[in-house]
Parts: sequence; structure tokens; C-alpha cells
Amino acid sequence: MKYKINYQILIPIFLLSIISIITINSALTYTSSSLGNLALKQAIWYGIGWIFVVFLIKLKNEYLFQHTWILYILGNILLLLLLFFGTSINNSRCWFTIPGIGSFQPSEFMKIFIMLALATMIHNFRSDYDNPTMKDEFVFLVKTFVIVLIPSILTFLQPDTGAVLIYLIIYVSMMFVSGIKLRWFVGSFFLLACMIGGILWLYFFQENTFIQLFGTSIYYRLERIFNWSNGSGLQLENAMAAIGSAGLFGHGYNQTPIYFPESSTDFIFAVFASNFGFVGVIILISLIFYLDIQIVLLARKKIEDTNQFILAGILGMLVFQQIQNIGMTVGLLPITGITLPFISYGGSSLLSYMLLVGILLNISVKKNRIYKYK
Repeated sequence: MKYKINYQILIPIFLLSIISIITINSALTYTSSSLGNLALKQAIWYGIGWIFVVFLIKLKNEYLFQHTWILYILGNILLLLLLFFGTSINNSRCWFTIPGIGSFQPSEFMKIFIMLALATMIHNFRSDYDNPTMKDEFVFLVKTFVIVLIPSILTFLQPDTGAVLIYLIIYVSMMFVSGIKLRWFVGSFFLLACMIGGILWLYFFQENTFIQLFGTSIYYRLERIFNWSNGSGLQLENAMAAIGSAGLFGHGYNQTPIYFPESSTDFIFAVFASNFGFVGVIILISLIFYLDIQIVLLARKKIEDTNQFILAGILGMLVFQQIQNIGMTVGLLPITGITLPFISYGGSSLLSYMLLVGILLNISVKKNRIYKYK
């Protein structure tokens, strides 16, 4: 049977790939030459990514669901091995170095494995319980939370706080459409607020006790977050200066006026905004918004519930990263090191996003059938 292409998803991804490559090429002005031509590398990663998409379309999403737990266990093993054999970059062990190829970041793929595991568990829970009791829901929540907690701990130890936040966003997004009662969300948010309040009280008023309990690493991570609001720091100040001076149409392509670190990754939005100005930013944000809306419309169709759960995780992850990355670039949110999907440079992250594109395309042409995955 001939595969029907969903151009509403395909076209925005293609346009984002073009924007990504030309913006990264512009960022090369202030990128270390030792890293090579990142724009060319990004183009190659996109090429490999499209091969991933075609390969996944041939396999179908059922193949992923049937091997969910193998993928999940493999992902956790890789996260564990990172703590011992990972390459240390900026005091973090988030990457394996592959000679002749580059670096590989398992946490990027762990996001997908978590989505698959949660979608499978939610599907089976809803199949097994027509009218679950409070105890049934509690046991289910504990099981699903443990599934997210294990990779979260391993990732936090690297440390990679940004990835942990994304895991939690995926979890909340998928639980929100799981059908569990609202009381669990209310109770969880209340408990979370109390925990955060207690931690912040120790941070602000019992500094020595906080360091004894949580260590200096977590203390300095919190300090970095709370210091964001004063707008200090070379990276943020220069990025905001580049954006603020761009005007309506920007300084012109490849004319980023000032240096700021991580210009091809975390702060890629600042490069684009400084080059193409307010008009360019509106076009980019509109394109991102259009892609998000297509995912929402896809979720509203009559599709398998497992696919609906996956779509909730994908949408929650993408929207969070989009808001967080753009927000931190313009000084509205703390700097967390979270990249802009499909735009920022990164082989592992881009390949993981392209796998999600393959999943989306499969869902868009899938007929409604019922499966049970164990």
C-alpha cells in the first residue's frame, strides 16, 4: 500500500531544517574552529535523520512498542555507563565519545524510551481497569513514577538538570491524558509545593545545612537559577544586546554583532533574531506554533490510545523546550541549557527529534486498531 505523506508535518520540519543550518552557519563566526564546520555537520545529521524517518516508517510504531522494555533498559544501562566512561565536558559526563564520528548523548533518546514505556503502561492500565479504585490509581502512579525516577536519578548525577526537567514534563503531560482523577494532580502539586518550599527555606536561611544535605553542586545550580533574574553574565547580556539591536529586519545574515557563548546550541535563537530581526522572529515562532498545532490536531483524530499518549508526551516536551529556550535567551526564564528543537546544533538531539517525526508520520496515517503491549 502506498504511504500517504502528511505534508502538514513534513513541510514545517523541512523549513526548520533550513533555518537551523543557515543559522548555525551564521554562528560559526564566534564558534571555535576546533569544532569544525557545525553547519555542514548539522546538514549531515539531518540527512541521517531523514534516513531514520524512512526506516521507522518501514518498521511502524508497533515495532517500538513491542520492544519498549528492551529500549528502556538499554537506555538506563547507557546512562549508568556514562557515570564511569562518559567524556567530561564542562564538568558534566553526558556524552560518549565515538572516534571519527563525534559524541553521543543517551539522555536525548531516553526521552523517547520514557514516552514508549509510559504509553504502554497507561494503555494496559486503562485496558485492565474500567473503573479503577483509588488504590489502583495509586499503585499505577507509583509504578509510572519509578519508571521516570530511575533515568532521572542517573541523568541528574551526570549532571544534566535540563534533561531531568524534560523527563518530568513528559511524565506530567502523559499522566494528564491518562484518565486518572484530578485529585492526584492537586495532591501532587501541593506536596511538590511543600517540598520546594522546604528546600528554598534551607537554601535562603540555612545555607550550611542545605550544603550538608544536598552538596555544593546542587547549591551552585540553584544559585545559577536565582541569579538569572538580575540579567547578569556575559552570555545573557550579549545575547540580549544582539537581539535588542536587531530592529525590524535584523543586522543581516551572518552579521551577528557581538560574541556570546553557546551561540550554535543553547543561544541559537539569539543568532537568528540578531540576523533577521523582529520579522524573522515572528516567522520562526509562527512556524513552530504551526507544527505544535498539527500535533494537537493529530491527537484529536480517532487513533489508538497509545498513540494519543505518545502525542501528549511529544507535545509537552516540544512546547516546554520551545518556551524555555526562547524565554531564557531573552532573560525571561532561568538559563538551563535546554536547546531549541530542530534548530540548535546537536547530533544526538536532532536524531531523537527525527525519530519523533517518524512516529508522528506513522500515527498520521494509522488506522484505529486495538493492541495490548506487555
